[in-house]
Amino acid sequence: MSTPPVGERTTSTFPVGERTRNERGQAPRRTPWRRDYAARLWFSDLFVLIWAVYGTQLLWFGWGNAQVAIREDSRFNEFSYWAFSAVLVIAWMWALSLIDSRDHRIIGAGPTEYVRVARASFTFFGAIAILAFLLRVDVARGYLLITLPLGIFVLLLERWLWRQWLIAQRSLGRYSARVLLVGSEDSVAAIARELHRSPTAGYKVVGACVPSGRIADTITGTSVPVMGSVDNVERAIAATGADTVAVTSTDDLPTMKVKQISWALEAGRQHLVLAPSIADIAGPRIHTRPVAGLPLIHVETPKFSRGQRIAKRTMDLLISVVGVLLISPLLAFLAISVRLTSEGPVLFRQERIGLKGREFEMLKFRSMVVNAEELLADLREKQDSGNEVLFKMADDPRVTQVGKFMRKYSLDELPQLFNVIAGSMSLVGPRPPLSSEVAQYAEHVHRRFLMKPGITGAWQVGGRSALSWEDSVRLDLAYVENWSLLSDIVIVLKTGKAALAPGETAH
Repeated sequence: MSTPPVGERTTSTFPVGERTRNERGQAPRRTPWRRDYAARLWFSDLFVLIWAVYGTQLLWFGWGNAQVAIREDSRFNEFSYWAFSAVLVIAWMWALSLIDSRDHRIIGAGPTEYVRVARASFTFFGAIAILAFLLRVDVARGYLLITLPLGIFVLLLERWLWRQWLIAQRSLGRYSARVLLVGSEDSVAAIARELHRSPTAGYKVVGACVPSGRIADTITGTSVPVMGSVDNVERAIAATGADTVAVTSTDDLPTMKVKQISWALEAGRQHLVLAPSIADIAGPRIHTRPVAGLPLIHVETPKFSRGQRIAKRTMDLLISVVGVLLISPLLAFLAISVRLTSEGPVLFRQERIGLKGREFEMLKFRSMVVNAEELLADLREKQDSGNEVLFKMADDPRVTQVGKFMRKYSLDELPQLFNVIAGSMSLVGPRPPLSSEVAQYAEHVHRRFLMKPGITGAWQVGGRSALSWEDSVRLDLAYVENWSLLSDIVIVLKTGKAALAPGETAH
């Protein structure tokens, strides 16, 4: 291998999604991972739509040359369904592009990507129906009625599979925005911790600019390096290869500084993000309203309409009643197992605190010895799990053999379906606390009583016994303040996955 002549430079290659840096100290160049990922989505969308549309055509018409029926007074001549299907695929792809369903701002997290795919598909087929009526073209209804749901299903499945791949890549630090934080040290540290907590969201913090500008230092409590003062943002971007600047606070920034930062960014390749200090607020509660040139962010107080409560209650009743009927043999088997393997009642009844701070009797299959509460005081010093408010032990001696199995797979919680039917609990909601735990609550924690407690919830799928008290509260309050029916469905699905593969945090 020959060596390059003196004065010439070599460049190194990195995996897709990682930045490349030349040796002259120029601004690092980045592989356009956003465009790369959007291209992957485009080709896979095209593939699944061809499969869905032409698969439906073959199912409905076979391999023959079926013709789209044209009424006598129409200006069009009959044409083959093979051509019509091709037009359908092309127009469907166009509809997905028009609604920005592959935009980098919605991929990787949240339901927006899926909602846009479904909305574009329904709108497109509505347009097809209107045009067919106006142009007097008779398209086979069965062909369309199969193509629409099948196409949406395979599109959503394909997007979900790509998202799992993207999440895996982001956990390795790839396919993520390289973020430079700008603001006060406290706000930078808070945002850095939140972004570090969720690497799959696609934000990798590479540096910070703070008022003090302590170069070669790190932000307290984090590993984020300080790249200079807030006046050196452009040089910090060049040094770190950042493609996103997140302003975490404006109190310590000079007047017009945020606008100057936005002017310095390269359009289409570098992005500006304003990160308010308020956390765990999302969805329809946030509204941006421009007033006299100021982008005011309005955060509505959490409220639940009568329609929302009816929808949640309807889902609770339907799933609980059907669930009890389907798993009644399992309930009977567990009840018999508890009765035959240890002394005491089959069900464990305990007073818990529910909606609006009211007490209710929660049901569980008994998984401990009868005098478990009497033994609790002696075991507190040996606690090796849970947190400062919630008592948990990885190998609690009070738990029976059958109880260990039930707890691992959350089977002891199944009688709470009757609590849901009775109306004291919901399928999804905050964790139902003991009155002794409520006595230790800070004032803001009482907001979890705005909703009924749940059999499962964000705390159940977010770490179970491994969660700290702060994280447990944060998840519950975030759920209460940002509730939606879709979030309930997602949590129920994640609960099923967690119950089948419980991991080490289940005990």
